[in-house]
Amino acid sequence: MTTLRVFVDGIAFWAPMLPGWPIARAAFRGEGGLADPPAKRPAPEILAPAERRRAPDSVALALEVAAAAVRESGCEAVSLASVFTSAHGDLAVSDYMCTTLASKPALISPTRFHNSVHNAAAGYWTIGTGCMAASTALTAFEHSFAAGFLEAATQCLADGGPVLLVAFDVQSVGALATVTKSDGLLAAAFVLAPERGQRTQAAFDLTLVAGAAAAVPLRSDAARTLRHNAMADVLPFVEALAFASSDPLELQLSRSLALRLAPRPAA
Repeated sequence: MTTLRVFVDGIAFWAPMLPGWPIARAAFRGEGGLADPPAKRPAPEILAPAERRRAPDSVALALEVAAAAVRESGCEAVSLASVFTSAHGDLAVSDYMCTTLASKPALISPTRFHNSVHNAAAGYWTIGTGCMAASTALTAFEHSFAAGFLEAATQCLADGGPVLLVAFDVQSVGALATVTKSDGLLAAAFVLAPERGQRTQAAFDLTLVAGAAAAVPLRSDAARTLRHNAMADVLPFVEALAFASSDPLELQLSRSLALRLAPRPAA
């Protein structure tokens, strides 16, 4: 069994009640509370004002955390490979598309149509930052975070360079809400690196294992408030980062991917 180590150099998080990693980290550790009132959706600065207004919630979420993670890592966005993962993409846009096609297909909005593709957030990011590096958009339903992490870590270790991982999902609405449950807005982003650097905040050993996945219980009430979002599988990972210490922690992200939090790097 092969074990590989990947380092986390940048962390970002956003949810209406936990708008930003410093607030979320404190809440996960029991050292702070939830935002009251909840924040409105983020307004990513890499988009021009007009594009910012037209962008759907999924894009605004993804770009907000992507920019924050890259800024914290010290990397240059223009040369950073990226992986965007989402269980459903933008469910509000999908509901609009299905409803309009079923009733008045000639009235489909071109803007909403181009926002309906699963790689919309990745496209906005690469255009907004001028990035020409490889970009991947994927989904694996309830295992989307695990699949995204595995893809980003694989690229990071195979190519020997940092990779941006962005995970996000939004609320289900309309008819889709009867078959696909997702509450609220949730996004997180990480810059993974193949070697320890000055900005490294944590290290994870990853191993591919056989057998059924073991659910990881959430530690905090703050994380449990977000457990009904489709990207809730990211929550044990960010809680582990919030509690990063010398105590190893096992995380089974999916049926075949296991992570072990390695000792926190020395300051």
